[in-house]
Amino acid sequence: MAAKKTTTTKTARGRKQDRARVAGGQKHEVSYEAKKTGRSATAVKKAVKKVGNARKKVEKRLAKKG
Repeated sequence: MAAKKTTTTKTARGRKQDRARVAGGQKHEVSYEAKKTGRSATAVKKAVKKVGNARKKVEKRLAKKG
């Protein structure tokens, strides 16, 4: 079985950026996800804490609750 490939790109500073994750401690990422899903920032943080920081899992959890 092939390994799941995550999307990573390099930033202008040469660092890798992983778009498949939600950084629960980053205010801009939490607010982006909250706006995208129509939920509160608190709900996003709770979802990250409950299911981990994988974006697909967080979005699935937020959709289920809504």
